[in-house]
Amino acid sequence: MYRRLLLGGAALAVAATTTLTTAGPASAAPATAAAAPAGVANKLFRAWLAADRAAAAKVATPAAVATIFGYPYRAPDRFAGCSGAVCRFTHTSVRVPGGLDGIAMVVTGSKVTKVYQSRHVTKPSTAATRLFAAWRRGDRYSALEIASTGAVKTLFKVKYDPRGVAYHFQGCTAEPKGSACAYSYEGGAMLMHVRGTRASGYEVSSISYLAD
Repeated sequence: MYRRLLLGGAALAVAATTTLTTAGPASAAPATAAAAPAGVANKLFRAWLAADRAAAAKVATPAAVATIFGYPYRAPDRFAGCSGAVCRFTHTSVRVPGGLDGIAMVVTGSKVTKVYQSRHVTKPSTAATRLFAAWRRGDRYSALEIASTGAVKTLFKVKYDPRGVAYHFQGCTAEPKGSACAYSYEGGAMLMHVRGTRASGYEVSSISYLAD
């Protein structure tokens, strides 16, 4: 299954080009307000499908180009529209880890300045520590790369306070259907429940809390 999800070269790029669909309006904002980010994002997306790094470099920063050209799965096949300056491309035919479900591009002016993407994480502990790091930065899109929408919603209900209680990573232990990765703190612990396999990739599917 995993090998079928990975990018397979020109054939997958052509398939994605022919099947890409467009979502309805992401909001009630005027069409003209969303036209610029959408246009820039789609130019980068098409350049990536064509494996044309030179064209991609015209509409994206070097870091954004490097990120999208390293995407580990087949190309998303649905343009999900833009929310402000963030435009998303999602999957409809394959299941990938995380709530991002594809690629999100941050557009600044005439260029894509950052690309978020679904990650293929091969260790439960990596999914947990990356999610915690995203929470510390207050970066929801980064969190969605390796965690479900529900897990991210639960975690981000409270803003990380660098002057608050200290969190200590205690590692991961096996539990039914996956692993539980724990962060202890004075008075309790936060458990990140990780699901998946090494082949398909791991994601944090939910979060629970324990009190002493």
